[in-house]
Amino acid sequence: MATPQRDVTRLLLEWRDGNPHAFDEMAPLVYDELRRLARSHLRRERPGHTLQSTALVHEAYLRLVDQKDVSWQNRSHFYGIAAQMIRRILVDHARARHTHKRGEAAPRVTVDEAVGVHQSPDLDVVALDDALTSLAEIDQRQSRVVELRYFAGLSLEETAEVMELSPATVKRDWTAARAWLKRELTRGA
Repeated sequence: MATPQRDVTRLLLEWRDGNPHAFDEMAPLVYDELRRLARSHLRRERPGHTLQSTALVHEAYLRLVDQKDVSWQNRSHFYGIAAQMIRRILVDHARARHTHKRGEAAPRVTVDEAVGVHQSPDLDVVALDDALTSLAEIDQRQSRVVELRYFAGLSLEETAEVMELSPATVKRDWTAARAWLKRELTRGA
């Protein structure tokens, strides 16, 4: 009997190979996990955040459906791409809000709060995104590790699988990236 993880991988491969119905078949299998990720991220947002988890999942779903040039590998790869989509949606939403409410101070957050050591309702997603973009200019791999761990909620082992690295390498990158982000976000505060 196939497990849901294997079903997701099988359907992703079918979708990659041109079966237009495979993504629709896969959607119910990944929806709950995407909602869990969305709720987790939105809990870290400021109180009164206007974006709801269902809307975040639906927007991510629409963006995922439009992915034509992705060579899907497996379930973990899918959640890695979903993490990128969720990150972009949250950052776009935060930037639009900041543009709309100029002059209102953006909440600050420590890197430990930002990358999952403590959950904070005051996460400044824009500041974290800017810091991750800066980190990517220095070390793309460390930035990707943070993105997968934080935005996709992947474990060290799942991150290692997606990135085709050893768990020890991912752990070193995670530790180094958190230290770098802490310095950058503290400097910007």
